[in-house]
Amino acid sequence: MNVSLVVLAAGMGSRYGGLKQMDPIGPAGQFIPDYSVGDALAAGVSRVVFVIRRDIEKDFRDIVGRRWESRADVRYAFQRLDDVPAGFSVPPERSKPWGTGQALLCAREEAGDAAIMVNADDYYGPEGYALLKRKLEDTAADPQAHAMVAYRLDKTLSANGTVSRGICHVDAAGNLDKLVEKTALARREDGAIRDDSGPETFADDTPVSMNLFGFKRRFLDQLAEDFPRFLAKYGTVPKSEFQVPTALASRMRRGEASVAVLRTSARWYGVTSRADRPEVAAFLATVPDPLA
Repeated sequence: MNVSLVVLAAGMGSRYGGLKQMDPIGPAGQFIPDYSVGDALAAGVSRVVFVIRRDIEKDFRDIVGRRWESRADVRYAFQRLDDVPAGFSVPPERSKPWGTGQALLCAREEAGDAAIMVNADDYYGPEGYALLKRKLEDTAADPQAHAMVAYRLDKTLSANGTVSRGICHVDAAGNLDKLVEKTALARREDGAIRDDSGPETFADDTPVSMNLFGFKRRFLDQLAEDFPRFLAKYGTVPKSEFQVPTALASRMRRGEASVAVLRTSARWYGVTSRADRPEVAAFLATVPDPLA
């Protein structure tokens, strides 16, 4: 099976104050996507698809892409605000593209048989890529069998405030039943992990989604069907987003997709804001150089 790595790198970086995907945060100037690509190649992935914006294409190719073009089949896909199906238009007050669902859809023609999807500004560790590659290959005969890596909640918390996480509810077969979004999780003064919405506490090992998914080509084709439906319902809402988890949940409810939940105890790191950068940089100084 031809499994690609799809790196979603078209984000605006508004909370970070710049393009996180091109911030040299590693000890020798490595970018976070370098670690993702290096770990994916080590897991046996041979093709890398960077989803970027046209306005950063030259800089991204020169600064990030060329590091890998001699080591892998590197391709580019472009997420554009005005890339909507015939019959739809962009609201004049809208300034950002349409979310992760549109971003993944942009990579459909480059991704091959299956795709491991990651955020460009997140460090996932090597185990997740190996788990997904193996699972996608083991279920190659079923085009509707997808997978995700779930992290322990305590391995994804930030020292710089609350975080949003998708709490994974897993059925008896080990498949995802549903994702419940919690938008203000943090370890409180009493040591418990709680959201701002109520007294419910969450165990340290609660499985959460960090947008590390493995999809067969079937799901990317389904996104092409779902995007017009999304636009018909929400296209006039200026900040609406066509998100991968929402589209996936819809297909799961209809019995048109299943998602195996693969658990890892690895530490996840992300740089949502500048305050996260020192901790992430210190950790990356302890892991192997992906460019070595």
